[in-house]
Amino acid sequence: MHAGRQELLKRDVFGTVSRITLLNGRRPIVERDTRAARWWARGVARTLAAREARSLRALRAVDGVPELLDWSEGRLHRSWLAGRPMQQAKPADPAYFREALRLLRRMHAAGIVHNDLAKEPNWLVTPAGQPAVVDFQLSAKPRFRGRLFRALAYDDLRHLLKHKRSYCGDRLTARQRRILERPSPLSAGWARSGKPVYRFITRRLLGWADREGAGDRHLP
Repeated sequence: MHAGRQELLKRDVFGTVSRITLLNGRRPIVERDTRAARWWARGVARTLAAREARSLRALRAVDGVPELLDWSEGRLHRSWLAGRPMQQAKPADPAYFREALRLLRRMHAAGIVHNDLAKEPNWLVTPAGQPAVVDFQLSAKPRFRGRLFRALAYDDLRHLLKHKRSYCGDRLTARQRRILERPSPLSAGWARSGKPVYRFITRRLLGWADREGAGDRHLP
């Protein structure tokens, strides 16, 4: 890779995330560098980056997710997706959420569950008004599409529908409202026990909130 101007998007205990403008004039790329992680967090950082790399490989034929360019020597390179985070763009067009649902179905058809779609910064609105998804560090590719896969996929769907409820709730269908009323047992158990512990560790102890430049993201 022939790097040019490098813009730091975030730094935490798991390393750095930067936006790199290439000297060859091609579109910018994103670099996740786990070599900059704290020594005691380096193993976890590489595990998270490896999960992202595996998921992006599986999604290489799916539009609306970054393209994996390289994962080696502790650095992950992926394509930059132009767009604004959901909390900035505030999509109110039902067409956006119809396309977001199609994107989610394609991800699940490829065997990938995202596991972090409750975060609005992980949803982008492209310049054409289309949805895109970033940050696959917590994603998973279960070996079997059994009960666990279905529960995780269901929670991905519920998180998308929660966003739809926030921005154009009057366009929720009756079936979508029923889904919102019924969290999976996995989700309910996580909310009661795992989530408070996760938030304490990641936010209070580690200061981690991977938003890929959500506060200052701009179009190239």
